Amino acid sequence: MSSRKLLKWQDAGLIDAATRERIEAWEAEHSRPLALWAAIGIGALAIGLGVISVVAANWEEVPGQVRLALHLVLLAGLAGFIWLRGDRLEGEQPWGLEAAVFVFAILGMTFFGHIGQVYQTSSPLWQPLAAWLLLFAPLLLMRGQSWLAAALLFGTLAYACWDYVLQADRQFWERENVPDVWYSFVTAAPVLVAPVAAWMRERDGRTVFWKRLEQATLAYALGGASLICIAAGYEHFDEQALGPASQAIRAALGLVAAAGVFLARKRPTGQASASILAAAGLAGLIAVPVADNEIAGGLLFMALWLVVAAASLKAGWRGAFQLAVAAIALRLIILSFELASDLLTSGFGLILAGMMVLAVAWGALRVSREFAPTREEEG
Repeated sequence: MSSRKLLKWQDAGLIDAATRERIEAWEAEHSRPLALWAAIGIGALAIGLGVISVVAANWEEVPGQVRLALHLVLLAGLAGFIWLRGDRLEGEQPWGLEAAVFVFAILGMTFFGHIGQVYQTSSPLWQPLAAWLLLFAPLLLMRGQSWLAAALLFGTLAYACWDYVLQADRQFWERENVPDVWYSFVTAAPVLVAPVAAWMRERDGRTVFWKRLEQATLAYALGGASLICIAAGYEHFDEQALGPASQAIRAALGLVAAAGVFLARKRPTGQASASILAAAGLAGLIAVPVADNEIAGGLLFMALWLVVAAASLKAGWRGAFQLAVAAIALRLIILSFELASDLLTSGFGLILAGMMVLAVAWGALRVSREFAPTREEEG
């Protein structure tokens, strides 16, 4: 922190001279030689890139079994490091442990691709991802520290579920005895991660990791429900993938996840998460009878995000509230353009549309400033 800023704070009456001197002394004692660390980082990066270049240039010359053995040695060495130093790193340098766990998990994921390259095998991507989840997810769940591990874990789970469904759809001749609702269950199942994360947040010291995992689940559920609401404005939901049975499966899983979160964390933030999960699950079910209607689809989308806004007010999530207001405003603008498409062909219509956009934007800004929580609750 610069001395000039501290002097400005002192002149404004925010701190006194003694406080300023203590801050300056503390900063001087704990300052880091950034230039030196930058030079060290550049040197390490150059060495690493050089090693990668040498290996890449002679990749085909190295026998496949040797490459796999080296890969396994790296995995074993990093696993041993995490096993021996994990507890100490978690207490002293949690980001160091997070980096080690992340690299170990990525090495494990690339090992499956390496096997396929050496032995010239192929399989649908969801199969090695499922094997990776079985082998490496326990480590991420036991040692993950922040959003990095949470994003890797949940992202892999969601991608594996969707790739399973997409591969099955391409190989339709092999799925004669599999009902379509099964595929709806598979793609909706990741929402069940939310109650697990909520329960662990109250009972494990790695609060940030479980919080980010719960947030990733909320984003997944809310994103899927938003897409369903948008689709409801343009097409009938008579196909099996979007039909009543599939939407009922999604609604049931959403309600189960919401109940689990509510029981696990009986706080305002837990209640807010539960209400968002329930609304996201029910949105698809409500969309079935009103599908293929622009107004109904738009209103359903805005109703979903109104629930998000109300839940954010209850939990004190300022960013989520502002995002909800922005989403509602944007959907209102798009809906207005859809309903007044004929007017847009004239200059007068364009003027009215521009004025409407400015009015909605101004209103959203006012609402966001006036009603947004003052801070986000961290509990």
